[in-house]
Order: sequence, then C-alpha cells, then structure tokens
Amino acid sequence: MSSQAVKPVAALTRRPRNPERPVWEEEPTLVGRVGKPVVLAVVFLAVAFPLYVVVVTSLSTTEAVTRAGGLVVVPRDLTIAAYVQLLSGGVVTRALVISALITAVGTAFSLLITMLAAYGLSRPGSLWHRPLLFIVLLTFLFGPGIIPSYLLVNSLGLIDSYGSLILPTAISAFNLIVMRAFFMGIPGELIDSARIDGAGEFAVLTRIVMPLSKAVVAVVGLFYAVGYWNAFFNAMLYLNDNSKWPLQLVLRTYIVQQQALPSGAGGVTSSPALGLAPAPGLAIKMAIVVLAVIPVLLVYPFIQKHFTKGVIIGAVKG
Repeated sequence: MSSQAVKPVAALTRRPRNPERPVWEEEPTLVGRVGKPVVLAVVFLAVAFPLYVVVVTSLSTTEAVTRAGGLVVVPRDLTIAAYVQLLSGGVVTRALVISALITAVGTAFSLLITMLAAYGLSRPGSLWHRPLLFIVLLTFLFGPGIIPSYLLVNSLGLIDSYGSLILPTAISAFNLIVMRAFFMGIPGELIDSARIDGAGEFAVLTRIVMPLSKAVVAVVGLFYAVGYWNAFFNAMLYLNDNSKWPLQLVLRTYIVQQQALPSGAGGVTSSPALGLAPAPGLAIKMAIVVLAVIPVLLVYPFIQKHFTKGVIIGAVKG
C-alpha cells in the first residue's frame, strides 16, 4: 500500500526523460516550477530592500531618523530637504556635473578607439594583426601596476587634470575582444561586396559594420559608461584639487571614510523659498548614494535588451 501511495507523488515530481533531448530542454518538474519564482522573489527582495531603505532614509526628517535609530524602514514625514540641500550648489552639485561630463566624454572616446581597434584586429589581413592581438591578450595576465602608471601619467603632465581620469582607462581589453568577436561574425561577403563597389576601410566600418553592430556597441558603451561613472581610484591618485573631484570620490570621502565634505559643500542649508528644515546627516549621505545610483538605473533598461545578442553571441562566435 505504501508503494502505491508514493507513485502518484513521484509522478508529479518526476517525468520520464526523452533520451533524444538534452536535460535542459525537458519540462521542469513541480519542484522546479515552484522553486524558481521563490528563488527569484528572494533575490529580488535582497536587491530591492536595501535600495528601498536608502531611498526612504534620504527622504526622512530628523525626527524620523531619530525615532528609527538610524536607517528608516517605515516612511514617515517624507521630505526632499536632503536633495534640495545637496543640489543647491557646492561640492556635490559640482561633482555630479564633473562625473556626468567625464562619463559622456570618456564613453564616446573609448567607444571610438575600441571600434577602430576591434575592426582592425578582426580583419585577418591587417598589418601586425597577430602581434597586436597577442599584446592585447597579454594585458589580461599582467597589469602595469600603480607606481608605473602614476609615473607615466606624471610624465605626460596629466596630474590634476581630467585627462588622467580618461586616458589611462580609455580602452578595455575585455571590451575590445568582445567587439572584435562580434565583428568577426559579420559575413565576409558583405565586406567584400562593399570593397568591390569601391568602398574603403573607413566606409566599410561606418556603412556596413557599424549598422550591423548596434547591439554590441550599446553593450560595450554601457560597460564603459558604468566604469567611468563608478570610478574613484584614479581620481584619488591623480587629482589633488578638491574642486575637481567626481561624485564617487565625494561619496567615498563623506560616507565610507566618515570625513566632512570639503569647503564649499553648499553649506547644506535648507531653501527658505521651500520652507524646508535642514535634513539630518544620515539623510544627506543616503541622498548622495541615490544620486550616484540613479543614472545607471535609468540607462540600464534601455540597453538590457541588447545584452544577449551583443555579448553572448559575440563571445560564442569569437
């Protein structure tokens, strides 16, 4: 009787496998169908809840922060005083503009030289194709080190300039290899037909290759943009002037190291026109975190649809 009672349960959780199909193409079991949404829900909460707490705390008043004893989970008496104080001028506003400009200029410059290098390395008959590709691959194993990098930047006269935040990281070997692999997947007949029609290499790149590579360009561009936006280490090494700090360095100094913001932080006083009381220090810190995270969250949904085609296909065909 016990074996007969167990059979219906086993039939629900286990299905006969078709030997002609791979395991991952089989229909999921009952445990798989129930467990997948549970795991996804747990992962979503693990990601969304900290962000929710940060946003709520940044919108809280001094009384709400004091009542909660720190980070606020239940919103009460919400106010935008922290954002008004941060964006009214001073270090945070200036750092936000600097980070946006560095990200825009750096991403455009990095995309340009990455596309040119990837196209050249994707053509088998290009000059010094294999030695240059070997040098690029070698950078995966050996880095230049902090001291040689600093000496090079110093010798180029880039200390305390925004060029030191862009040029040392202008090209990523990983992004170059991904884009090269994608370019190699473009049918050679298209390129040959364009050359027969009299198109040069630059015309082939701009009129044939690039229109077919929008996915990988979008993905690599997002990689570069997030890298420039989140970078703080180069600024900490090469920038001596506090007025040139990007937002991430301000974030590290004020929140991680618990130091006071440099002079000119806007005084963090409330706006009389809006009648807002001064925000607590914890709300200001969380507001800086929100300002640092929002741009990536706004850009990512527009690029996410290109990830599978731009990276996975490029990597497989490489």
